[in-house]
Amino acid sequence: MRHSAGIVVQRDVDGRTQILLGHMGGPFWARKDEGAWSIPKGEFDSATETAWDAARREFREELGIDVPDGEPEALGEFRVTSGKSLTAFRLHGSVDLAAVVFGTFELEWPPRSGRIQEFPELDRAEWVELDRAGVLLTKGQRPILAALSVSGTD
Repeated sequence: MRHSAGIVVQRDVDGRTQILLGHMGGPFWARKDEGAWSIPKGEFDSATETAWDAARREFREELGIDVPDGEPEALGEFRVTSGKSLTAFRLHGSVDLAAVVFGTFELEWPPRSGRIQEFPELDRAEWVELDRAGVLLTKGQRPILAALSVSGTD
């Protein structure tokens, strides 16, 4: 089984909980909004890297900024629709969205064209309230929201 790890950065604004989400980049997601957002996350090899170290590395790679200071809280391991196991961590903090510089990936596009193009891993980042996050997040990541509530933050 493939493993991935990610960080749910959470903040409270005027008594409302918000989490940091990124809209997935690339041509497949370009015209989609609902179900096209993700926490910053990525794959790792559990034999050579801890889930927390991978989550921090992926956060930096996808957003181009350091993980906010704070004590991480493990939210659990979730089976996402790709068949991967996603280990999610919560971190209370904030980030300056103006400082975000999205990481990129290469993809043959259009398919079978022989042309390799570069796309951002995420093309937008926003602070989103939990009720809206339930609509925006990919289906496989939505159970993370229940874990946030169970942990006592809703």
